[in-house]
Amino acid sequence: MRVLLFLVVCMSVCASVSGQIVVDHECTNLSAIPSSAIENAKAQLHVAYEHTSHGSQIITGMTGLEGFAGSLFDWNNGPSTGALDIDDRFSGGTDLGNSDWPNLTRTYLDTPANSDVNVIIWSWCGQVSWATESDINTYLSAMTTLESEYPGVQFVYMTGHLDGTGLTGNLHIRNQQIRDYCNTNNKVLFDFADIETYDPGGVYYGDKHPTDGCNYDYDGNGTTEQSGDPAVPTGGDRNWAMDWQDAHTEGVDWFDCSPAHTQPLNGNLKAYAAWWLWARLAGWSGPSPGENAVQDRCWAIYE
Repeated sequence: MRVLLFLVVCMSVCASVSGQIVVDHECTNLSAIPSSAIENAKAQLHVAYEHTSHGSQIITGMTGLEGFAGSLFDWNNGPSTGALDIDDRFSGGTDLGNSDWPNLTRTYLDTPANSDVNVIIWSWCGQVSWATESDINTYLSAMTTLESEYPGVQFVYMTGHLDGTGLTGNLHIRNQQIRDYCNTNNKVLFDFADIETYDPGGVYYGDKHPTDGCNYDYDGNGTTEQSGDPAVPTGGDRNWAMDWQDAHTEGVDWFDCSPAHTQPLNGNLKAYAAWWLWARLAGWSGPSPGENAVQDRCWAIYE
Protein backbone atom coordinates (compact mmCIF):
# COMPACT_ATOMS: atom_id res chain seq x y z
CA MET A 1 0.00 0.00 0.00
CA ARG A 2 2.88 2.35 0.86
CA VAL A 3 4.49 1.87 -2.56
CA LEU A 4 1.22 2.37 -4.41
CA LEU A 5 0.53 5.56 -2.49
CA PHE A 6 3.94 6.96 -3.34
CA LEU A 7 3.56 6.03 -6.98
CA VAL A 8 0.35 8.04 -7.15
CA VAL A 9 1.66 11.03 -5.19
CA CYS A 10 5.01 11.20 -6.98
CA MET A 11 4.13 10.22 -10.51
CA SER A 12 4.83 13.63 -12.03
CA VAL A 13 7.99 14.08 -9.98
CA CYS A 14 9.56 10.69 -10.51
CA ALA A 15 8.61 10.49 -14.17
CA SER A 16 10.66 13.63 -14.80
CA VAL A 17 13.80 12.28 -13.13
CA SER A 18 14.69 9.75 -15.79
CA GLY A 19 18.45 10.29 -15.66
CA GLN A 20 21.28 11.89 -13.81
CA ILE A 21 20.95 15.31 -12.20
CA VAL A 22 24.08 17.01 -10.89
CA VAL A 23 23.65 20.29 -9.03
CA ASP A 24 27.01 22.02 -8.68
CA HIS A 25 28.61 25.46 -9.16
CA GLU A 26 27.13 25.68 -12.66
CA CYS A 27 23.66 25.52 -11.11
CA THR A 28 23.80 28.76 -9.13
CA ASN A 29 22.45 31.09 -11.81
CA LEU A 30 19.06 31.66 -10.23
CA SER A 31 17.82 33.84 -13.08
CA ALA A 32 18.13 30.86 -15.47
CA ILE A 33 15.28 29.07 -13.67
CA PRO A 34 11.85 30.00 -15.04
CA SER A 35 9.46 31.19 -12.36
CA SER A 36 7.01 28.54 -13.62
CA ALA A 37 9.55 25.84 -12.75
CA ILE A 38 9.83 27.21 -9.22
CA GLU A 39 6.05 27.25 -8.88
CA ASN A 40 5.90 23.65 -10.12
CA ALA A 41 8.44 22.61 -7.49
CA LYS A 42 6.39 24.24 -4.75
CA ALA A 43 3.26 22.48 -5.97
CA GLN A 44 4.78 19.02 -6.43
CA LEU A 45 7.54 18.45 -3.90
CA HIS A 46 7.43 17.45 -0.26
CA VAL A 47 11.02 17.38 0.95
CA ALA A 48 12.52 15.86 4.10
CA TYR A 49 16.03 17.14 4.85
CA GLU A 50 18.31 15.98 7.66
CA HIS A 51 21.53 17.77 8.59
CA THR A 52 23.64 19.34 11.27
CA SER A 53 25.48 22.66 11.08
CA HIS A 54 27.15 22.47 7.65
CA GLY A 55 23.98 21.20 6.00
CA SER A 56 22.07 24.07 7.58
CA GLN A 57 23.79 26.43 5.13
CA ILE A 58 21.15 25.47 2.56
CA ILE A 59 18.28 26.27 4.90
CA THR A 60 19.86 29.51 6.13
CA GLY A 61 20.41 30.60 2.55
CA MET A 62 16.88 29.71 1.49
CA THR A 63 15.43 31.62 4.44
CA GLY A 64 17.53 34.66 3.57
CA LEU A 65 16.56 34.43 -0.09
CA GLU A 66 12.88 34.35 0.81
CA GLY A 67 13.26 37.59 2.73
CA PHE A 68 15.42 39.18 0.03
CA ALA A 69 13.65 38.10 -3.15
CA GLY A 70 10.06 37.68 -2.10
CA SER A 71 7.28 35.13 -1.99
CA LEU A 72 8.30 33.24 -5.14
CA PHE A 73 10.90 31.54 -2.91
CA ASP A 74 8.67 30.85 0.09
CA TRP A 75 9.19 27.60 1.97
CA ASN A 76 7.93 26.21 5.24
CA ASN A 77 7.55 23.00 7.20
CA GLY A 78 4.18 21.62 6.20
CA PRO A 79 2.01 21.95 3.11
CA SER A 80 1.06 25.56 2.51
CA THR A 81 -0.31 27.18 -0.60
CA GLY A 82 2.45 28.93 -2.50
CA ALA A 83 5.34 27.56 -0.42
CA LEU A 84 7.75 24.65 -0.79
CA ASP A 85 7.17 22.00 1.87
CA ILE A 86 10.43 21.07 3.65
CA ASP A 87 10.46 18.96 6.80
CA ASP A 88 13.73 20.37 8.11
CA ARG A 89 15.73 18.06 10.44
CA PHE A 90 13.07 15.39 10.11
CA SER A 91 14.71 12.71 12.27
CA GLY A 92 15.62 14.86 15.23
CA GLY A 93 18.84 16.53 14.18
CA THR A 94 21.67 14.33 12.95
CA ASP A 95 23.62 13.69 9.74
CA LEU A 96 25.28 10.95 7.69
CA GLY A 97 27.76 10.42 10.51
CA ASN A 98 24.99 8.57 12.34
CA SER A 99 25.31 4.94 11.25
CA ASP A 100 21.58 4.41 11.86
CA TRP A 101 20.53 7.03 9.29
CA PRO A 102 19.04 4.42 6.89
CA ASN A 103 16.74 3.06 9.60
CA LEU A 104 15.83 6.55 10.74
CA THR A 105 14.79 7.21 7.16
CA ARG A 106 12.70 4.04 7.01
CA THR A 107 10.95 4.87 10.28
CA TYR A 108 10.13 8.33 8.98
CA LEU A 109 8.86 7.19 5.58
CA ASP A 110 6.81 4.38 7.10
CA THR A 111 4.92 6.82 9.31
CA PRO A 112 1.50 7.49 7.72
CA ALA A 113 1.68 11.21 8.49
CA ASN A 114 4.68 11.46 6.12
CA SER A 115 3.07 9.66 3.21
CA ASP A 116 3.28 12.76 1.01
CA VAL A 117 7.09 13.02 1.25
CA ASN A 118 8.71 12.40 -2.14
CA VAL A 119 12.26 13.76 -1.69
CA ILE A 120 14.80 12.69 0.94
CA ILE A 121 18.15 14.44 1.49
CA TRP A 122 20.81 13.72 4.08
CA SER A 123 23.94 15.87 4.41
CA TRP A 124 27.40 15.21 5.81
CA CYS A 125 29.17 17.13 8.53
CA GLY A 126 32.95 16.56 8.39
CA GLN A 127 32.89 12.78 8.05
CA VAL A 128 33.95 12.57 4.43
CA SER A 129 37.33 14.07 5.37
CA TRP A 130 38.36 10.91 7.23
CA ALA A 131 36.09 8.37 5.52
CA THR A 132 37.63 5.32 3.87
CA GLU A 133 36.69 3.95 0.47
CA SER A 134 34.73 1.27 2.30
CA ASP A 135 32.87 3.89 4.36
CA ILE A 136 31.72 5.68 1.23
CA ASN A 137 30.74 2.39 -0.42
CA THR A 138 28.59 1.68 2.62
CA TYR A 139 26.88 5.06 2.19
CA LEU A 140 26.32 4.54 -1.53
CA SER A 141 24.99 1.03 -1.02
CA ALA A 142 22.59 2.17 1.69
CA MET A 143 21.24 4.94 -0.53
CA THR A 144 20.72 2.53 -3.41
CA THR A 145 18.91 0.09 -1.12
CA LEU A 146 16.57 2.80 0.09
CA GLU A 147 15.85 3.76 -3.52
CA SER A 148 14.77 0.19 -4.25
CA GLU A 149 12.61 0.04 -1.11
CA TYR A 150 10.86 3.37 -1.75
CA PRO A 151 10.56 3.75 -5.54
CA GLY A 152 8.23 6.72 -5.19
CA VAL A 153 10.81 8.77 -3.31
CA GLN A 154 13.70 10.65 -4.89
CA PHE A 155 16.88 10.28 -2.83
CA VAL A 156 19.50 13.01 -3.28
CA TYR A 157 23.18 12.15 -2.82
CA MET A 158 25.62 14.71 -1.43
CA THR A 159 29.36 15.37 -1.25
CA GLY A 160 31.14 16.54 1.90
CA HIS A 161 32.18 20.15 2.54
CA LEU A 162 35.69 21.39 1.78
CA ASP A 163 38.41 21.13 4.43
CA GLY A 164 41.51 22.78 2.93
CA THR A 165 43.33 19.54 2.07
CA GLY A 166 43.24 20.22 -1.67
CA LEU A 167 43.13 17.99 -4.70
CA THR A 168 45.37 15.29 -3.22
CA GLY A 169 43.57 15.08 0.12
CA ASN A 170 41.31 12.28 1.23
CA LEU A 171 38.24 14.52 1.10
CA HIS A 172 38.65 15.20 -2.63
CA ILE A 173 39.25 11.51 -3.34
CA ARG A 174 36.18 10.41 -1.41
CA ASN A 175 34.02 13.16 -2.91
CA GLN A 176 35.15 12.02 -6.36
CA GLN A 177 34.14 8.49 -5.40
CA ILE A 178 30.63 9.77 -4.72
CA ARG A 179 30.58 11.74 -7.99
CA ASP A 180 31.80 8.78 -10.03
CA TYR A 181 29.14 6.53 -8.56
CA CYS A 182 26.40 9.07 -9.29
CA ASN A 183 27.71 9.57 -12.83
CA THR A 184 27.84 5.85 -13.53
CA ASN A 185 24.46 5.05 -12.01
CA ASN A 186 22.44 8.13 -13.05
CA LYS A 187 21.81 9.42 -9.54
CA VAL A 188 20.76 12.85 -8.31
CA LEU A 189 23.71 14.63 -6.69
CA PHE A 190 23.91 17.89 -4.78
CA ASP A 191 27.63 18.62 -5.05
CA PHE A 192 28.10 20.61 -1.86
CA ALA A 193 31.90 20.75 -2.22
CA ASP A 194 31.92 21.87 -5.84
CA ILE A 195 29.71 24.85 -5.00
CA GLU A 196 32.37 25.93 -2.48
CA THR A 197 35.12 25.67 -5.11
CA TYR A 198 34.10 28.53 -7.46
CA ASP A 199 33.09 32.13 -6.97
CA PRO A 200 29.96 33.46 -8.74
CA GLY A 201 32.04 34.58 -11.72
CA GLY A 202 33.30 31.04 -12.30
CA VAL A 203 36.80 31.64 -10.87
CA TYR A 204 38.21 28.28 -9.73
CA TYR A 205 39.85 27.85 -6.32
CA GLY A 206 40.03 24.06 -6.14
CA ASP A 207 43.80 24.02 -6.65
CA LYS A 208 44.33 26.54 -3.84
CA HIS A 209 43.33 24.41 -0.84
CA PRO A 210 39.92 26.05 -0.30
CA THR A 211 38.03 25.55 2.94
CA ASP A 212 34.36 25.40 3.82
CA GLY A 213 34.69 28.98 5.07
CA CYS A 214 35.80 30.07 1.55
CA ASN A 215 39.40 30.74 2.62
CA TYR A 216 42.11 29.77 0.15
CA ASP A 217 45.90 29.59 -0.20
CA TYR A 218 46.57 33.08 -1.59
CA ASP A 219 50.27 33.19 -0.76
CA GLY A 220 51.01 29.88 -2.46
CA ASN A 221 52.71 28.16 0.48
CA GLY A 222 50.61 25.01 0.08
CA THR A 223 48.35 25.50 3.10
CA THR A 224 45.37 27.66 3.95
CA GLU A 225 45.66 29.48 7.25
CA GLN A 226 42.65 30.71 9.17
CA SER A 227 41.96 32.28 12.53
CA GLY A 228 39.75 30.87 15.28
CA ASP A 229 36.81 31.86 13.08
CA PRO A 230 36.79 29.33 10.20
CA ALA A 231 35.36 31.96 7.87
CA VAL A 232 38.23 34.41 8.37
CA PRO A 233 41.68 33.88 6.81
CA THR A 234 44.96 34.80 8.44
CA GLY A 235 48.61 35.05 7.48
CA GLY A 236 49.00 35.64 3.76
CA ASP A 237 45.77 33.96 2.70
CA ARG A 238 42.43 35.38 1.58
CA ASN A 239 38.74 34.57 1.43
CA TRP A 240 37.16 34.50 -2.03
CA ALA A 241 33.64 35.10 -0.75
CA MET A 242 34.67 38.15 1.29
CA ASP A 243 36.53 39.52 -1.71
CA TRP A 244 33.51 39.04 -3.97
CA GLN A 245 31.14 40.55 -1.45
CA ASP A 246 33.41 43.59 -1.05
CA ALA A 247 33.39 44.10 -4.82
CA HIS A 248 29.59 43.85 -5.13
CA THR A 249 26.59 45.60 -3.62
CA GLU A 250 24.90 44.05 -0.61
CA GLY A 251 21.14 44.00 -1.02
CA VAL A 252 21.47 44.10 -4.81
CA ASP A 253 24.04 41.49 -5.88
CA TRP A 254 23.95 39.43 -2.69
CA PHE A 255 22.05 39.25 0.56
CA ASP A 256 23.28 39.05 4.10
CA CYS A 257 22.63 35.85 6.05
CA SER A 258 24.50 33.82 8.67
CA PRO A 259 25.30 30.33 7.36
CA ALA A 260 27.27 28.18 9.79
CA HIS A 261 31.09 28.12 9.41
CA THR A 262 31.14 30.32 6.31
CA GLN A 263 30.38 33.61 4.56
CA PRO A 264 26.95 34.95 3.49
CA LEU A 265 27.80 34.47 -0.20
CA ASN A 266 28.25 30.73 0.32
CA GLY A 267 24.76 30.62 1.84
CA ASN A 268 23.46 32.58 -1.17
CA LEU A 269 24.99 30.10 -3.61
CA LYS A 270 23.71 27.07 -1.67
CA ALA A 271 20.19 28.55 -1.77
CA TYR A 272 20.37 29.22 -5.52
CA ALA A 273 21.60 25.67 -6.13
CA ALA A 274 18.86 24.25 -3.88
CA TRP A 275 16.14 25.94 -5.93
CA TRP A 276 17.82 24.62 -9.08
CA LEU A 277 17.57 21.14 -7.55
CA TRP A 278 13.90 21.55 -6.63
CA ALA A 279 13.06 22.81 -10.12
CA ARG A 280 14.87 19.90 -11.79
CA LEU A 281 13.18 17.34 -9.54
CA ALA A 282 9.82 18.82 -10.48
CA GLY A 283 10.46 18.39 -14.19
CA TRP A 284 12.44 21.39 -15.39
CA SER A 285 14.93 20.18 -18.00
CA GLY A 286 17.44 22.94 -17.32
CA PRO A 287 18.43 25.91 -19.48
CA SER A 288 18.89 25.71 -23.21
CA PRO A 289 22.48 25.49 -24.51
CA GLY A 290 24.23 28.84 -24.03
CA GLU A 291 21.54 30.12 -21.70
CA ASN A 292 23.64 29.51 -18.57
CA ALA A 293 27.01 30.88 -19.68
CA VAL A 294 29.60 31.69 -17.02
CA GLN A 295 28.75 35.04 -15.50
CA ASP A 296 28.32 36.65 -12.12
CA ARG A 297 25.61 34.31 -10.92
CA CYS A 298 24.09 36.74 -8.47
CA TRP A 299 20.42 37.55 -7.98
CA ALA A 300 18.60 38.91 -11.02
CA ILE A 301 15.06 40.23 -10.73
CA TYR A 302 12.49 38.21 -12.69
CA GLU A 303 11.00 40.25 -15.47
